[in-house]
Amino acid sequence: MEYITLNNGVKMPMAGIGVFMMSPAEAEAAVESALKSGVRLIDTANGYMNESGTGRGIKKSGVAREEIFLVTKLWPTVYEKETAVEETLARLGTDYIDLLFLHQPTANWREGYKNIEKAVRAGKVKAIGLSNFPDELLREAIDTAEIKPQIVQVEAHPYYPQTELKKILAETGMGLMAWYPLGHGDKNLIQEPIFTKLAQKYGKSNAQIILRWHIQSGNVVFPGSKNPAHIRDNFDIFDFALTEDEMAEIAKVDKGVRYYTATPEMIAAYAKMELQPDL
Repeated sequence: MEYITLNNGVKMPMAGIGVFMMSPAEAEAAVESALKSGVRLIDTANGYMNESGTGRGIKKSGVAREEIFLVTKLWPTVYEKETAVEETLARLGTDYIDLLFLHQPTANWREGYKNIEKAVRAGKVKAIGLSNFPDELLREAIDTAEIKPQIVQVEAHPYYPQTELKKILAETGMGLMAWYPLGHGDKNLIQEPIFTKLAQKYGKSNAQIILRWHIQSGNVVFPGSKNPAHIRDNFDIFDFALTEDEMAEIAKVDKGVRYYTATPEMIAAYAKMELQPDL
């Protein structure tokens, strides 16, 4: 495993598993399988409605809690709720969260950020993240927060490597977690000739080459899978390294193409979308 050290000194694994679009039972099984396979980074969210299953998977794995880097996200409708962090901890069955994000930049995100800062001071959260925040709001958080953010979570992949955002992150020592690391499974991306060539050279799959590119680009990755073999494959990217020339060749794949953009209407809808029971 390779690690990134966040700007507050917290050490974070650079690869793990995400449980987006999984039922609680599916998340439970995937997390248990991943942890037993050596994965130590788990990413979930209030909005995924599977935190309880994620917590059960952690317990069933038998892996000590202190060995696991647990990531979750507050949903906009609870940003201003004083008990939001406590309720999140209860669903996960833990007494602390390694990294807690604000999930979306809705109008009340500043109140939500203050809630997380309070949890950091209380020892319930170790690091703060911002998910899907545009550059201008990210800069505001950096400039005005009492506890500066440690990391952002955004769409990032070879077709959209977040070059401009990374300039901001470099100024602050913040890290980047990449969702859609494989371009939402786009075959055009995964089957780019450069990835096929490198896969043949290193005896890996095209997806493993892309995930390795992320690691060497400094990105934390957490691809989701319910298949134990795929989980192991996604994690099997630490026994080789791409050369500088190969990284430069991959950089030419950048097309400025992203697969998801939240409109103002969608952001407004997120602010009203109530969470469903997480069983």
